[in-house]
Amino acid sequence: MPYVPFHTYFPEVAKNETRNIAISRQLPSGLPAGEYLFLEMYCNEQKCDCRRVFFYVVTPSKKYSLAVIAYGWESPEFYARWMRDDSPEVIEELKGPSLNLASPQSNLAPAVLELVKESLLQDKLYVERIKKHYRMFRDKIDRRQLFPHRRRKRKKSNLHR
Repeated sequence: MPYVPFHTYFPEVAKNETRNIAISRQLPSGLPAGEYLFLEMYCNEQKCDCRRVFFYVVTPSKKYSLAVIAYGWESPEFYARWMRDDSPEVIEELKGPSLNLASPQSNLAPAVLELVKESLLQDKLYVERIKKHYRMFRDKIDRRQLFPHRRRKRKKSNLHR
């Protein structure tokens, strides 16, 4: 599944609603003081309804990601039906939050995952915002895929007369 940053299609919304967490001192998990940005990424695969987000976690001072965390907000039963697989390991990976196994992770990734679990996802209004962003993103992707050849009409050139 290809994941695309939310800000690709909604730069103004992302500018105003991307979550960041500032930590004033090192956490017991080992996560150092600093600012952490949680860039949202969603699947752009045709007809996909995975109901998941990937948080691409960065700091303004670094040029690389610290962690890529997958999170699905639906029930385990939803993911078992969606994947047609009821393996607890598969469902746990889909539902998360979990470190995405297919993404490079820094040595701070486990501590970032703890921050996501203990802070970010405890904010019910933020979780609702993620769901809203997902729906906006899917609506945009699904509309583009319904009309992939829709283009502006060109004016006929006078060169061929």
